[in-house]
Amino acid sequence: MSFGKMHVFYPESSEERSTIALLLDVDPIALVRDHKGPSGEGFALEHYVNDRPYVASSFMSVAISKAFRSAMGGICKDKPYLVDRVLPLEVNIQVLPSRGGEAFLRSLFEPLGYQVELKRYELDPQFPEWGMSRYFSVTLRNELKMKDLLAHLYVLIPVLDNDKHYWISEHEVQKLEEKGNGWLEQHPEKELIIKRYLKNVGAFTRLAKSRLSEEEIIDNKEEEVSSNDNVKEERKISLHQQRLNKALDELKLSGAQSVVDLGCGEGKLLKLLMKEAQFNNIVGMDVSYRTLENAKSRLNYERIPQKQKDRLGLIHGSLTYRDKRLKGFDAAAVIEVIEHLDLSRLASFERVVFESARPLTVVITTPNAEYNVKYESLNEGAFRHSDHRFEWTRAEFEKWASGIATKYNYEVRFEPIGDWDVEVGAPSQMGVFKIKN
Repeated sequence: MSFGKMHVFYPESSEERSTIALLLDVDPIALVRDHKGPSGEGFALEHYVNDRPYVASSFMSVAISKAFRSAMGGICKDKPYLVDRVLPLEVNIQVLPSRGGEAFLRSLFEPLGYQVELKRYELDPQFPEWGMSRYFSVTLRNELKMKDLLAHLYVLIPVLDNDKHYWISEHEVQKLEEKGNGWLEQHPEKELIIKRYLKNVGAFTRLAKSRLSEEEIIDNKEEEVSSNDNVKEERKISLHQQRLNKALDELKLSGAQSVVDLGCGEGKLLKLLMKEAQFNNIVGMDVSYRTLENAKSRLNYERIPQKQKDRLGLIHGSLTYRDKRLKGFDAAAVIEVIEHLDLSRLASFERVVFESARPLTVVITTPNAEYNVKYESLNEGAFRHSDHRFEWTRAEFEKWASGIATKYNYEVRFEPIGDWDVEVGAPSQMGVFKIKN
């Protein structure tokens, strides 16, 4: 490899148990020759005298992806039935640096179900007053799929590394999105993992947060916190489905023939729209390209008749940037999306939808914060979802929506969604905007 040599060998291999060893022989001279060494020109010797040859660093992640590419991708030609099998796995890493010490290292792996054993090294046993170093021997034990284990290591080892060798670009955001799929969205240290993996580069950190947040909108719209038996029962009949049905009814009543679903996710509303002959131009937009691919699959796009394909479009884009592709639609739907935007970005969203795109009808739904008292496991002041940037009461939502209507020449009415409570209203609220003649 460009930074040295990689060796893979098997100290033991049997039907019952196997050990796979990955050894990196990192060449510090090669790092300098290929301009892959630690950043900074202030101390030239740092390019030659550093911990790169001796620790599991970002180079280890590269080696994992090269040596175990098929395993990471969930591919096994000889024994495909093992790919999705949960196995008792143990990982020994010698030696792992941790900026943040033992507590931070544990905070990365323990939420994923790992048993973590650590041995921390002194800076110098001859000088104990110097204290402990940031280097650990680490043993991780867990029962999970091999592909999940490798994905965790691929992302989290660079997070612990202070001198990542790679350039940060949108490609790294895509890799983080792919390897973090299914676990990073829910990790309690998600934001710190994103920042450290992407070297705190603001633009790409924000992009990664946006993509992962939009995916949470898709995957977790029905996973709002609740231990209340009545609310659990409501979720069985799908509060989210009630939102979709209510939005569909409003879109049909509007007389719209062309509809754009902003933040379409995996296409649940699009699927309902496709069943209605009234709509001849249906477009879904989402910030996550991978989610659009999932929507395409969910909608059976490759197998539907050509006439149906001609009615449907999927586009990649953001809700906070003007986009000429959004112009000319009769109606737009924004279902449980705005609460995932930073409040500072709402003004951009308003201009994109109501000033630039200007559909004749806009349907927006969002949680009703007053209803949160019905969720017994939700602490006072907490949001229903970890990625929500805000949650509005009915009065707050109506004030915001009425302000938009006045500013952009719309009229708006409000509808509850879900079971009505006399004191706190319904769990979700809807605003239906109509442009004035």
